Amino acid sequence: MSFLAPEELARLGLRHLGRNVRLSRHAVLHGAERIAIGDETRIDDFCVLSAGEGGIEIGAHVHLAVMVTLIGSAAIHIGDFAGLSSRTTVLSASDDFSGEWLTGPTVPEHLRRVEAAPVRIGRHVVVGAGCVILPGTEIGDGAALGALSLAKGQLAPFRIHAGTPARDLKPRSERLLELERELAAQSAAR
Repeated sequence: MSFLAPEELARLGLRHLGRNVRLSRHAVLHGAERIAIGDETRIDDFCVLSAGEGGIEIGAHVHLAVMVTLIGSAAIHIGDFAGLSSRTTVLSASDDFSGEWLTGPTVPEHLRRVEAAPVRIGRHVVVGAGCVILPGTEIGDGAALGALSLAKGQLAPFRIHAGTPARDLKPRSERLLELERELAAQSAAR
């Protein structure tokens, strides 16, 4: 995997660029001026980040695996230490598919109905491969979402969720918070 050099990253015109960001040369960014990327974050090949009016904010120590898509007009926020596995799609807007409206970006706006709502993915959230996260979803800190799940609404913090639609299965350990403190202490000692 080939990552952009620091000077190439600086030329993208991002709203915020953290330290030691690794962004694949094969990732695509639309609306870079509305995208903020935190420290120590890695974005792999073939990811698409398309920031609408609400923007995209990605925290520190975040990993977006191959082919992750973040798209929509409302805000998308991904907290520190979150990880989105391959082929995960996060949508902050979606056409109305009821048949009462036309769909797609090639249709004039007055003939479409787009429903947009912010998406918040909390700190220490892990999302399995092939998940879809719909507009208005909030995934609480420390939650896990199993592969091939559909997330809609609120997912409780420090719980493991899976299914279509995702349902709460069992608790998730909070030990990762201790490990985060250990990492911070090591970084401060340097």
